[in-house]
Formats: sequence, structure tokens, C-alpha cells
Amino acid sequence: MKTTRVLQVTALAALLRAALLVGPVAAQEAGERADVAVTIYNQGTALVQDRRVFELDEGENLVNFTDVASSIDPTSVVLTSLTDPEGTVVLEQNYVYDLVDVSALLERYLDEQIEVVAEDGTEYSGWLLSGRGGTIILRQDDGEVIVISSDSIRDLRFPALPDGLITRPTLRWLLSSAQAGEQEIELTYLTGGINWTADYNLLLATDNRSLDLNGWVTLTNTSGTTYTDALVKLVAGDVNRLPEPQMMYDLAEAETRVQAVPAASPVQQREFYEYHLYEITRPVTVGNNETKQVEFVSGTGIPASTYYVYRAGIPFYGYRSPIIDRGYGQTGITDVQNYLEFSTSEEDGLGADLPAGRIRVYQEDIDGAALLIGENRIDHTPEGEKVEIYLGNAFDLVGERRQTDFRLLSSNVIEETYEIRLRNRKDEQTVEIRVPETLFRWSNWEILQASHEYEKTDSSTIEFRVNVEPQSETVITYTVRYTWPR
Repeated sequence: MKTTRVLQVTALAALLRAALLVGPVAAQEAGERADVAVTIYNQGTALVQDRRVFELDEGENLVNFTDVASSIDPTSVVLTSLTDPEGTVVLEQNYVYDLVDVSALLERYLDEQIEVVAEDGTEYSGWLLSGRGGTIILRQDDGEVIVISSDSIRDLRFPALPDGLITRPTLRWLLSSAQAGEQEIELTYLTGGINWTADYNLLLATDNRSLDLNGWVTLTNTSGTTYTDALVKLVAGDVNRLPEPQMMYDLAEAETRVQAVPAASPVQQREFYEYHLYEITRPVTVGNNETKQVEFVSGTGIPASTYYVYRAGIPFYGYRSPIIDRGYGQTGITDVQNYLEFSTSEEDGLGADLPAGRIRVYQEDIDGAALLIGENRIDHTPEGEKVEIYLGNAFDLVGERRQTDFRLLSSNVIEETYEIRLRNRKDEQTVEIRVPETLFRWSNWEILQASHEYEKTDSSTIEFRVNVEPQSETVITYTVRYTWPR
């Protein structure tokens, strides 16, 4: 009597999970893993180098690599024998991704006999005509056709797993070996579904003059496999890649687990070509559908400063033609922005490159509890450069900008005057507010009058920096003349 395999389900939608429990017909020659190295780029790509030991016969051998990433790019695969590179030749390479799922089983068993057990215990046996649309259609021995809704199905029974279906994505080679015995085989490939980012926590002193920094590497793996005791390297930089090819197998949705390494793990940093490379100096297991964090940089007492910016003009995209519309450029913006600034230089106490990532800034309240005061992202920042972080809008500072005069003196000359009012509603603190003004009407401009000193920061921008006393107001005025050819 033929043995059957039973898939326990409560509804057809749950059959995918049950189907994955069915074992393969033929044993997979997975090989004993020697070691694995994963180089992760912060663009959702990783280079995997997987070494395994296989027992090969002289002549032709069929070798299966299982537990490879299901997000693999098959065109990037390279197989090398480290034991006998000259005598071991790849005759054929295949990526097998016809995985067991309910759709594959039902498709393979069309016109074959299966058994269905309903929720009420009724058993049906017949030839499968269709498994689409949330129903099972069977033809019984007497010719009667039965339609069974997925909501009423408890069990589906298939005689065996059809040939060709596998439970895991598999790389399969036909190798020719000049000698028999154990060989160490190295597999190298690119995969998607694995990424790393940098996350930084900053504690800003209550006087806003220094900060403590902790940086964490956050690894996220949804590539479809686990890398056990892997040598992990992280590449920071913008590596050019062609658009990703369509992967042949999509991962099933799964919850992501977050795991933080409890103690700081040493991370070595070095330059690599035009990028920076971070190597975790101990083996790390990166589980599938897991997020792992490892501390890689820290610093205390780093000098810092905060400043305020009132930017009330319109976004500027360059000069195209003279703008003579009187009302153009009026925004009504009153928010004053708050920024934090510090340096990554060794002289300032950090001495580290900061890969692109997310920064969260905290400050202690009077009871010692650290509260979030702002969050933002930074780009790749080499050692010795300044980091500027927009934290949010200041509650007690208000700006007001209005046009007080506009004169079209001729067909190619405009004079315009602006008044900028800055109010400080703080009880005790005097603040410096930076006021950048874009001279947007035309590239040939001249400041005729200004109430305060200013700096020309580029060809289209000037910036005022003024101190505003507590519970007071400072007023900036300036007049600009634009001229252009007739």
C-alpha cells in the first residue's frame, strides 16, 4: 500500500506554510560548511563567499548547494575548487527555484488523484481538475464533479512530493573532477535582501556645548538564508550598480526580529579603494528575517554648538529669466529652525568617519531622564568634516518677512526692499539667528542698503547673523537692485 503524506491546514490560504513541511524526494548534497564571509553594501546588496567540503568521485559529479540566499543574482555566481582548481571543471550550472508551495503542488497534480478531508470529517477522493480561485474541483470515479470551497477544507493529501520540487533554493552543478576525495569548494555570489545602515545616538549636554555619541551598525537580512558564524564586512560608500535583475524567487512575508549585541563588539575600520570598510572582528551569525545591531564608534565630551536659521524665501533652482512679478517670493513662513553642529575630527574628540545613517539626539531633563529633541539623517561624512543636523523648529522664536517696497525703474531695472523681524520670546537666553536671503530675480544684483552686516555666501545668496535679546525684537532691512540687458 502506498504511503501518503498529509498536509494539515485550516484553510487554503494556510496551505503554503504546511507545504513547506514536506521533505524532498532525493537527499540534497549540501556539503559540510567550512566558513562563510559576507560583505554588505549599504545599498541592499551583499557579496557572499561560502566554502563547503564535498566528497567527489573521479569523473562527473552532481553537486547541490542548498541554503543559498533566495534573493540571489544567479548571473553573479562563481564556483571554484580550492583543493584542485585545475582538475575540477564546471560542466553545467543551474539555479533550481521550483519550490514547494500549494500552487506548485496543485499544478503538478492536475489530472492526478488526491484526497480532500472537509472540516466536518467528510473525505473526498478524485482526480484534480482545478485548484484555482480558492476552490478544489475533483472528478470522482463515477464521473461526478465535486467543488470544495477552501473555507471547508481541513486536510489535503498528496501521494508523494512530485519530482523536481524542492524545499529550498538550490544551486546545482555538474562537475568533472580529476581525482576522488574531499574537496573544499568556494561559492561566490551577489544577493539582494541584505542591507546595513548606521544608527547614531547623541546625548547633548544641557548647556548645548558638548555631546556624547554612540554609533551602531544595523544589519537587516531578508535574503532568504542564515549566515552562521560569518566574517562580516561592511562597505560604506556609493558603489555604482546596474538595476537589480528580477529575482527568480520571492521571499514569503515574515516578521523581522531585532537583536542587539549586548556588549560593544570591536569593529576595525580601514580605507578600501574609494570607500570605507568596517570589519567586525569576531564571527557573527546573521539570521534570516533578523535585524542585528553592533556598536562600532563612540565618543564623549565632543564639542558641539546649536544655532538657529530663519529661511523664509522660496526654493531657488537657478536663474532662467528675470522675474518681474511683484508678489513672487512671498511665503509667509514664520518658523525658525534649530540646528546642531559638531566635528568628526580627532582634535574634537571623535576621530572617526561616520557612514550615512540616522541620528537621534537626546537631552536630559531636570530629573535626569533623556528626552528626544530631534532626529535626522546624515550622508557619508569623513573624519575632519562638520556634521550639521536639523533638529526641528524653535518654539520661542518667531520670524516675519515682508516686502516693503518694489519699484520697476525701467524695463530692465528693479529695486526691492525687504523687512525681516525676529522675535525672541525666551525668558533669559540671547540667541544668534542666521538669516539667508536668496536674491532670486536675476543674477546681476547689488545691495544698495542693509541695516546689518551680511556675508555673501554664494553667487545668489547673502546671510545676516544677528543676536536677539530675550523678550525683544530685532529688525533687518535691506534693498537690492537687479539689472539685466534690454
